[in-house]
Amino acid sequence: MSRADVLQPDAVRGPSPLWTFGLLRSELVTTVRRWRTLALLGVLAAVPVLVGIAVKIETRGGGPAGGASGEGPAFISQITNNGLFLVFTALAATLPFFLPMAVGVVAGDAVAGEAGAGTLRYLLVAPAGRTRLLLVKYTTVMAFCLLATLVVAVSALIAGALLFPLGELTTISGTRISFADGLGRALLIALAVAASLIGVAALGLFVSTLTNSGIAAMATTVGLLITVQIIDQIPQLHAVQPYLFPHYWLSFADLMRDPVYWDDLVKNLGLQALYAAVFGSAAWARFTAKDISA
Repeated sequence: MSRADVLQPDAVRGPSPLWTFGLLRSELVTTVRRWRTLALLGVLAAVPVLVGIAVKIETRGGGPAGGASGEGPAFISQITNNGLFLVFTALAATLPFFLPMAVGVVAGDAVAGEAGAGTLRYLLVAPAGRTRLLLVKYTTVMAFCLLATLVVAVSALIAGALLFPLGELTTISGTRISFADGLGRALLIALAVAASLIGVAALGLFVSTLTNSGIAAMATTVGLLITVQIIDQIPQLHAVQPYLFPHYWLSFADLMRDPVYWDDLVKNLGLQALYAAVFGSAAWARFTAKDISA
């Protein structure tokens, strides 16, 4: 089913599950094929490669990664011992800004981009209704969260395998685990990072329903992201920081403990679910009342 089929459904066709799947597939394909999306994924894929090359050059003379003071993203000092640590380092380096920025751009453009291009009214001619269309948009953004995270992880794994040795690795707790176990934890960490972006996706979608300008929605979402990140770093605002969506983002490192420390991971997932519920409901309230006739 093409996007044209979705935009101009047969008059007698009802909003069946198969039709909804067709709409979702159309949204996924359209989103991934955009040059902007491909450029974002390209940047995300390049970050682990650049980090790996930088570490390789820095440690060529036997020096420690991150300099004598050990500065740099989490796990960077372990990369030379095992290339799998490049996956964890790359995710730690991209999660504070690059990954949420990419999600913010896609989420901000989800509804506002359609409205600005004049295609939103044609999408709503279909019998799905506004609620179903909004759910499809949000599902598409969440799928992009997973795709973007996997792009970083796979790129880091390939670069780490080419530049550094692989094998057993040492957890934060000091225990040794097999390479297969390490790969399993890398997958869990990637899923935890993707889940950490659910709140940003809901916030971006809500902002996208407030305007008909995709650029304005994207800029606002990224601006809010930067603002919240700054607030989360101000010590005097420690009372509100546990309620900010990026506060527990780096808790994925606890998956490298043995046994795994779940407290902050659960807090992060609960906080993301709360943001998704609040801003998802706000987006639904706004979108169902939105005037799309203009």
